[in-house]
Amino acid sequence: MRILGLDFGSKTVGVAVSDELLLTAQGLEIVRRQSPNKLRQTLARIQEIVTEYQVDRIVLGFPKNMNNTEGERCEKTKEFKEMLERRTGLEVVLWDERLTTVSADKYMMETGIRREDRKKYVDEIAAVFILQGYLDSLAMKKEKDE
Repeated sequence: MRILGLDFGSKTVGVAVSDELLLTAQGLEIVRRQSPNKLRQTLARIQEIVTEYQVDRIVLGFPKNMNNTEGERCEKTKEFKEMLERRTGLEVVLWDERLTTVSADKYMMETGIRREDRKKYVDEIAAVFILQGYLDSLAMKKEKDE
């Protein structure tokens, strides 16, 4: 079993995948699109990844505001979630992604990635943070249940 993590943005989707033991998340790629409303190719690429990695579930970053309210990006994310579910037939879990981009940017600064290069990687690393947060919550729940 593997889980796919996605950081959905207006121009890109950062993609990460778990290992088979559901312990760690690894960045895969950033899917870029020409227009915010053109999602057919994006969905097709995600479907290819789902098939290639034998993914059983998708975790989609949910961009709530810092005060826990839902804005316009949340609505677009919910629409994307529905499209993913129809396209892949998989469960798509919305996961609070507040501060993942900030964390990803901080991580890149600490690892010495140059400022001008950070935009190339931020969405993929944010997807890793989203997925790793979800995987950690699964591990904690499993530990608590035992």
